[in-house]
Amino acid sequence: MKRISAGALQLVTFIIVVVALLLASFLILVHVHKQFRIQTDHTIELVKLADDAIQLGMLESNRSNDSFSIPLLDESYKSLDIQHSYWGIFERISATATIKNKSTSKMALIGNQKQERPTALVLGDHNNPLVVVGNTKVLGLAYVPKRGVKSGNISGKSYYGSEFIYGEQIVSKGVPPLKREVRQQLELLVNNIESNSFEFQESDLNSEKQLVRSFSQVPLLIRSNNAIHLNDIELSGHIIVFSNKKIVVGVNSRLTDILIIAPEIDIEKNVKGSFQALATKTLLVDEDVQLTYPSALLLMADYKRSQEEESNVLKIKNGVQLKGNVVCLGASSNDNFEVQMDIAEGSLIEGEIYCEQNLELRGSLLGTVYTNNFLVREEGSIYQNHLYNAKINAKDSKEEYVGLSLGSNKKAIMKWLY
Repeated sequence: MKRISAGALQLVTFIIVVVALLLASFLILVHVHKQFRIQTDHTIELVKLADDAIQLGMLESNRSNDSFSIPLLDESYKSLDIQHSYWGIFERISATATIKNKSTSKMALIGNQKQERPTALVLGDHNNPLVVVGNTKVLGLAYVPKRGVKSGNISGKSYYGSEFIYGEQIVSKGVPPLKREVRQQLELLVNNIESNSFEFQESDLNSEKQLVRSFSQVPLLIRSNNAIHLNDIELSGHIIVFSNKKIVVGVNSRLTDILIIAPEIDIEKNVKGSFQALATKTLLVDEDVQLTYPSALLLMADYKRSQEEESNVLKIKNGVQLKGNVVCLGASSNDNFEVQMDIAEGSLIEGEIYCEQNLELRGSLLGTVYTNNFLVREEGSIYQNHLYNAKINAKDSKEEYVGLSLGSNKKAIMKWLY
């Protein structure tokens, strides 16, 4: 028998080992690639399931402040968890999709889709006609009192338009109520905020010049029994600033998505941001303020006639631009001849105005106004149910605008949260 040299045996052994390593590496690579593909498919499916859960949650939006799970048929290792809640006046929906031990979550603010028929005006009926004066222009569907619309005269100025309403007129059945759960949430924020499961932080804004809070975390509450001045500070996300007296928003503040609550709120000249402000006495917005979508200004106060105290009012001055909602909530009365919401000439609101009391509208609105009553104050006189130089244009409002939770309109995404 011919002997094989030791060197040849070593070479053969080396080749076998190399081939074995290559085969093992190939098998490992195939396995890793397969696992990666499965993980990628699961990730894609998780995102899709979370999106589907958001859409499903919008269909079930009546389940306010409620959480529920949806097991998927024949796929017990998958599940969907949906939670409804509120952030200020806006509805919020959170969805978590789970596949085995992996999950992903999505959160969004939601609201009503824009109506198919652009609605400019919904006015309460108090047996008085709507009177249009000056350069008033209403474009879109209008729900008006039974006595209709007519022209009028204020300080020698008559109506200069060719039509009273540039759109169809329908007899009003009254202002649609704000969703009950939304109102309850706002009242809870104002009257009993400490009963909420918030994480507290004492008001020491001088030491914190920047705070960012994810909406996946418990809300951060900054509170004080004294007035709070927000200036040279950046606040963003799931943050509530609460004062028992007053909050002043300064021009050098940068506020995004937060909620500020106080009896009195002043937003100083040239402020820019995107936030919700909720006051119970006065909310004053100075000139040239710019609030981007989705912002909200809210006044919550019942009308009480008093000679001693100043009236509750939400006042928007000249040059203000706001994309979102301006809201006044509270009981009125037949002897209420004061203005609770005052929107000055030269201001522009893109969105919705909702007023349960008296509104003086002299600015421009690109969207819809819902109001119990209009008032005009001119040269010491008060004119009931008058519009004077107001511009209301629903026809050119943006299709993608998502508004207040009124009635049973279809829901849509207002903003994705972080």
